[in-house]
Amino acid sequence: MNNGVNGVALTVFIIFFLAVTVMGFLAARWRRSETDSLDEWGLGGRSFGTWITWFLLGGDLYTAYTFVAVPAAIYAAGASGFFAVPYTILVYPLIFTFLPRLWSVSHKHGYVTTSDFVRGRFGSKGLSLAVAVTGILATMPYIALQLVGIQAVLDVMGVGGGENTNWFVKDLPLLIAFGVLAAYTYSSGLRAPALIAFVKDTLIYIVIAVAIIYIPIKLGGFDDIFAAAGKKFEQINPATDKPVGALAPGSTGTWTYATLALGSALALFMYPHSITATLSSKSREVIRRNTTILPLYSLMLGLLALLGFMAIAAGIKVQNGQLAIPQLFEDMFPDWFAGVAFAAIGIGALVPAAIMSIAAANLFTRNIYKDFIKPDATPQQETKVSKLVSLLVKVGALAFVLTMDKTVAINFQLLGGIWILQTFPALVGGLFTRWFHRWALLAGWAVGMVYGTLAAFGVESPTQKHFGGSSAEIPGIGQIGYIGMTAIVLNVIVTVVLTFVLRAVKAPEGVDETAPADYTADAGDKGVQVEMPTVGAGH
Repeated sequence: MNNGVNGVALTVFIIFFLAVTVMGFLAARWRRSETDSLDEWGLGGRSFGTWITWFLLGGDLYTAYTFVAVPAAIYAAGASGFFAVPYTILVYPLIFTFLPRLWSVSHKHGYVTTSDFVRGRFGSKGLSLAVAVTGILATMPYIALQLVGIQAVLDVMGVGGGENTNWFVKDLPLLIAFGVLAAYTYSSGLRAPALIAFVKDTLIYIVIAVAIIYIPIKLGGFDDIFAAAGKKFEQINPATDKPVGALAPGSTGTWTYATLALGSALALFMYPHSITATLSSKSREVIRRNTTILPLYSLMLGLLALLGFMAIAAGIKVQNGQLAIPQLFEDMFPDWFAGVAFAAIGIGALVPAAIMSIAAANLFTRNIYKDFIKPDATPQQETKVSKLVSLLVKVGALAFVLTMDKTVAINFQLLGGIWILQTFPALVGGLFTRWFHRWALLAGWAVGMVYGTLAAFGVESPTQKHFGGSSAEIPGIGQIGYIGMTAIVLNVIVTVVLTFVLRAVKAPEGVDETAPADYTADAGDKGVQVEMPTVGAGH
């Protein structure tokens, strides 16, 4: 590893960082309306067309964590790390069926969050609160991992000193990056990441295109790369007495691989930041187009994953696997292009971190502050609260990164995936049917959350006694699978059974403020926005 500061790479990195910072602040004037509301600050005025939405969603979903962690997983364990590729293929046909419906009903009623929809659909503040709290909890470690991505790049460039440097000097660059992110997000809202996403995605495509051609040439071709990776994975891990990985997936890991890919696909668009980027679109047709062109990012992800094998062939040795790809770039690229690659990762952290903090803040403001603290809050008050909460969310993520081991942050993000998956029945189910009872959905959510958390708590790893992973034995089957999938199966079973029971005893169902035509409405059908009525808590 580089023991000093890579001045050339750092200079290039700083130039790009300053450029996107200026763009972030200038975005406050881009397509700005005079209205001070969450629609403007938190959803960009719901005005983004096909290409802006494509870049925004790409910048939102394919993060610095993706850039660093997917090839890092392949670097550490081999083929099992490729689960991210099939799950991003599975997700697009899935979202084609429900995202346009969510956009339409949200546009018709002025919904800003998924919890707004759930409350309007089922007439339940309690269910809405459960979805909101789950979204906030699942988003926090996700934001933290974006900061981990920035920190990995800074470490490889030699910025901040070594492990023995006092904490303030070591973390000062990250604190500066955090401060800039917080400032322009507060000022410009969703417009800032939407504008910066153009730079971020362009840089990432350039870096991957160069890496997939240039690095194999330097390493002797893909034959040598795969041979080196295969040799490494054949080595026996003393702790488990098994090979450290596999170049090709074995039959023993089939259930884990398949359930993790499927569960991740179901969960991806349950995250608040995915929905925030979706609802910023100006029409239903924009969403439909994006579900057909977003798979281009999956092609990029497949090429990106191969960098893990290249890191092995290049002889990269790091204690923290998250540093493997930044170190590969440092060792293989000329200094100036390493700076470009580091800028792609760094900016790839800023865009999703901004969107995630806005999404979490909107959930708090609309579904906790307005529903339970100040029901008569004006649009201006909502915007002010959301801006402040977006700052607090980022402070919490920063504290998480600075005070906890990085593997803990990763495992909590995996736990967040298990949690957010439990909102699927209420959100996606609600988009197609009103049959599920609100109390049954709340009970199913609770069962899934409790089971998923306890099962993850019991998973050990060589470095952790608890929360050591996201896979465990599936009850009744005996195979190892993704905990989130087992949890959502239990969730659905409880929801269906209790719905039959509650309907049989004629339990109150709550008021549905939506109409069938709302789910296919387009921009021209908006009419008058409906202010959501105050309804009793559905629990």
